[in-house]
Amino acid sequence: MNKPAMPISSFSLKLPVTNGAMETYRLSATRSFPTELQGTLNRVAFSAAHVVSDPLGDTDPWLTAAIDWEKTIAFREHIWNLGLGVAEAMDTAQRGMGLDWPTSLELIQRSMRAAKARGGALVFSGAGTDHLAPDDAKSVDDVIRAYEEQISAVEKVGGRIILMASRALAKVARGPDDYAKVYDYALSQVAEPVIIHWLGDMFDPALAGYWGSSDLDRAMDTAAGIINANAAKVDGVKISLLDKQREIDMRRKLAASVKMYTGDDFNYAELIAGDAQGYSHALLGIFDAIAPAASYALSRLAASDMQGFHDVLGPTVPLSRHIFRSPTRFYKTGIVFMAYLNGHQDHFTMVGGQESARSTLHLAELFRLADQAGLLADPELAIRRMKAVLAVHGLEA
Repeated sequence: MNKPAMPISSFSLKLPVTNGAMETYRLSATRSFPTELQGTLNRVAFSAAHVVSDPLGDTDPWLTAAIDWEKTIAFREHIWNLGLGVAEAMDTAQRGMGLDWPTSLELIQRSMRAAKARGGALVFSGAGTDHLAPDDAKSVDDVIRAYEEQISAVEKVGGRIILMASRALAKVARGPDDYAKVYDYALSQVAEPVIIHWLGDMFDPALAGYWGSSDLDRAMDTAAGIINANAAKVDGVKISLLDKQREIDMRRKLAASVKMYTGDDFNYAELIAGDAQGYSHALLGIFDAIAPAASYALSRLAASDMQGFHDVLGPTVPLSRHIFRSPTRFYKTGIVFMAYLNGHQDHFTMVGGQESARSTLHLAELFRLADQAGLLADPELAIRRMKAVLAVHGLEA
């Protein structure tokens, strides 16, 4: 069970503040969230999961990914133990920002083997077109062939698909009809219903104007039209626009059989709770960093304890908004830093050298907000690791 908050004011360290000074920060409280699912869930909830890099890999980190496969799969076991599904090889795993398609496919294959060994843990995997460089795409037919290749590879290992947005399609499409052509064909080929991912350009600038328009209302109408026309092949839609009202609007446009999976890392608590007209399920990068709290909160929601749900999940939102602040595409740094602070990996290095994508001040504020949300599982370990990172940057904590 969830233990009551415990004062831990004896734990402290010096953290940098914006004026360049170091100030003593005393940890406020800790909560011990369960490490396994308590009860049941009444929402489908996926965590998009990160990869653990191999810090001793003999590679050029900006060019070639070196993965610690044992730690990477162990983290997925942690997610599954909490009753959450894994959204595999997505942007949280640095897909397109350090993780190429061959490595992504190996990740999917390893994750599928681990899921099957558990008796069928929930995992959907990203299939896109990232092996096709946008500059090499000359027509929508090139994009269709690229989607076919990745769909076939994922289904060959028994995987369910998250149909990822395509940088190549964003480049070559001339309007909504081209999107309809590509998605109609891709969906006609899949063996089982997929999750469609609409990733906003705040996550990936190369996806600006997706669905054939920079006007989000028009883009939404196009997307909803394509999805509803293929509803039998669509399990749900993940929308990542960081805009609560647009997600609600989209949710209400979808056919009744199509789920909405919130990808709004700013407003997920209220979107999952829902309103009189419906609610969102979850497919979130932040659930990687807050998985124990997310699982426990969702179990309270399923038990009709709405206050308990908000008491647990609400305090995580300021942390998430900080991790996903602009430039949003660098949120993976905060996700991996949380995994390091909480002992899921023994180092703070990332594929593509992305540990350098956020400032020391950003990481210090992340530490404070994680503490305030009760998300530092072992405060003493977290303090030691925060101090180690500060020392590397020449700061005495």
